[in-house]
Amino acid sequence: MAFSRLTAVLAGVAVLLPVGFYAVLGRIKPGREVSPPVIPATVSFEPSTLPFQKSSLGKAPVGRPLITNVQIFDLDRDGKPDVLVCDAVLQRVIWHRQTAPGVFEEHILGDTDISSPCHVEVTDLNGDGHLDIVVAGLGSVFPTDEAVGSVVWLESDGKQNFKTHVLMTGLRRVADVRAGDLNGDGKPDLVVAEFGYLQGSIRWLENKGNGQFRDHELWAVPGCIHCPILDLNGDGKPDIVALVSQDDEEVVVFENKGNGEFKRRSLYRPDNFDLGSSGLFVADLDQDGKPDLLLTTGDNLEIYYPAPQPWHGCVWLRNRGDGTFEPKQIGHLPGTYAAGVGDLDGDGDLDVVLVGMFNDWHNPAAASVVWLENDGKQNFTTRQIDTRPSHLATVAVGDLNGDGRADIVAGSLHLQGPFNRLGRVTLWLSQPEGKR
Repeated sequence: MAFSRLTAVLAGVAVLLPVGFYAVLGRIKPGREVSPPVIPATVSFEPSTLPFQKSSLGKAPVGRPLITNVQIFDLDRDGKPDVLVCDAVLQRVIWHRQTAPGVFEEHILGDTDISSPCHVEVTDLNGDGHLDIVVAGLGSVFPTDEAVGSVVWLESDGKQNFKTHVLMTGLRRVADVRAGDLNGDGKPDLVVAEFGYLQGSIRWLENKGNGQFRDHELWAVPGCIHCPILDLNGDGKPDIVALVSQDDEEVVVFENKGNGEFKRRSLYRPDNFDLGSSGLFVADLDQDGKPDLLLTTGDNLEIYYPAPQPWHGCVWLRNRGDGTFEPKQIGHLPGTYAAGVGDLDGDGDLDVVLVGMFNDWHNPAAASVVWLENDGKQNFTTRQIDTRPSHLATVAVGDLNGDGRADIVAGSLHLQGPFNRLGRVTLWLSQPEGKR
């Protein structure tokens, strides 16, 4: 059921951004080939000694794959984690169901196409006890202010069949959608990141039951990439955190005051206006019981070649517990677009995986996947896992093969050349020591 909505306008000069997939291309001119400049950044790192078995998940690359989101989730609740994939070429959400350790079946979900799906959220949206999927429909990978975005509900019948419902149309490009009970009525509400281009907004949709939602605008601003829901201040009410990157680069929180009321407050505004924010991820990195945030920086979609920058990588926003966050750069990787967290080396502390969308792909040694090894005191060392495939825009980390160590799944978004390291969805499964 489509919503009517008030148009939120915020005109300005966009420094545009990613997919996050975030979402999205702003400053790039498709089809223009330019020689790369001198790159003022380290593009490769000390090789990792962790043993992984690398393989492709699902169909092999055809043409230039556009994978915008991968997630690890046990969708059928059989105890074996699965992989959910958004494919902007197929225009569908794909469920890779794990039937045995390391063995996956591919299922295309829903009964109609979704225009450029770019993020999924698993939730029981209608309260029937079955896990549904809510999808952010970007509508267009390339920048536009046209109303091409959508919010789509894939309703489960409990037997892993999914029916497609369009909950909201008439939006500018939707980069993210998240679910949480924001007003305490027991029903999951939705938060929508309407990235747009020069116009956009952040909104929450109040779940009224029976597939009906009431639209509330939180902020008329373009460029929102991610909008995770979590109790940031420990008061028992879920808050909304948003990463906005267009004219300005900023992480903001909408503090939940109850009764559907929110107060906006800035959490982090970097001094570097060309930081290139690309994603915001929730993780209690120091395991102190307070949720932290990981900000990835690596978007550099300039008119010319998107050169790696020395500040690209990952910033840890450590939750001090008093409403403030301490920023600390914990790792570098040119063109970082996404981060995942897990214990890769089995030592009990949390490590971080970064994937790169833009590195010097003309250099065969340029890294596409690295991990940041945690020494247990939140000091991190960058280790290179792989150089291919290139143009990785999304990553998920979790124990897929049941060995107690984190595995990696990543998706490639091939928008610019060179195209000699093509990939679609790639797995790196952890192996026993001494085996590769």
